[in-house]
Amino acid sequence: MIQRFALSWRTLFAALSICLFSSSQLYGADWGAIEVAGRTIEPGEKLKFTYLDQRSFDASYLDAPIFVARGAQRGYTLCVSAGIHGDELNGMEIARQSFARVDPDELSGTLIVLPVVNTLGARSGKRYMIDRRDLNRSFPGNPNGSVASLVAHALYELVLKHCHALVDLHTGSNRRTNQPQIRVTGSNERALDIAKHFGVGVIVLGDGPEGSLRRETSNAGIPAIIYEAGEPNRFQPDEIAQGVRGVISTMRYLSMLPVGEMMEVAKSDIFSKTMWTRVPRGGGGYFFPHCSLGDAVAEGDLLGYVIDPTTDAQTEVRAPVQGEIIGMAVPQIVLSGTALFHIGIFD
Repeated sequence: MIQRFALSWRTLFAALSICLFSSSQLYGADWGAIEVAGRTIEPGEKLKFTYLDQRSFDASYLDAPIFVARGAQRGYTLCVSAGIHGDELNGMEIARQSFARVDPDELSGTLIVLPVVNTLGARSGKRYMIDRRDLNRSFPGNPNGSVASLVAHALYELVLKHCHALVDLHTGSNRRTNQPQIRVTGSNERALDIAKHFGVGVIVLGDGPEGSLRRETSNAGIPAIIYEAGEPNRFQPDEIAQGVRGVISTMRYLSMLPVGEMMEVAKSDIFSKTMWTRVPRGGGGYFFPHCSLGDAVAEGDLLGYVIDPTTDAQTEVRAPVQGEIIGMAVPQIVLSGTALFHIGIFD
């Protein structure tokens, strides 16, 4: 089912009259310094450091940067994670820019940013961890497990200890690109409100795969969303700018930053069902798309085609349903069964 919402900052003020979190979740009686991974950050201070802060053989595989801004005024703690997959560069730059824009003297609450969780993967351009495991299938982790389990455990415990909400930043994978979108469970109204106010216009409902940070954090009672945009292994300015706007918009929604002028939040198309269109059996070859991200398609519309370079035979790929293209493969060589178009389904 698809729903459309038009939200404004006027509706925000009404929404904030009903607190998103209980006061016991929000903060204690005193507003002072916070300790994150052994470092103390005072109100009005920004600090960048590494999780382990040590020199050892293991540390080179396990360490990761942490950015913390402690607001001068009390408020929520928002955690922003990026680089869980080492080839997803857009999220890393969104995280960096978002932190750089925050002035702790104007901040209410705390912003914790983990800009490159899989540091070794980022340096080598690899999606997965050094132990060849997918970190985003490894949560909540294990303190006595593999490298991926160790990193997952450290990150998960940090989120549970400090965060009132989580924004996890991703891109498409495996030579695919995604229309900017938010993925969020449909069973948590607080998380869905955050998703709407991130403001990218497309929301895909779902709990996410087991072992993903977003799902496990949500299961623990912390509202969590994913921002997906663009391709891996590239910095894409438009997708980055939209992500930074979304993080700042989320912080304004949580009253962590001054709202400023009344601003309209983009309408959201909310998809509860999606499907992938794949290369039919025997239809492999050179793939060329006919449609673009964000296009609305009707059942039977031509989405793209595949040319067999041996026979010159052309296989058409057509939309099996009415919907919107929210993800797709980039032009490449494909085989039978390769996922080509991710369609958000209109009911």
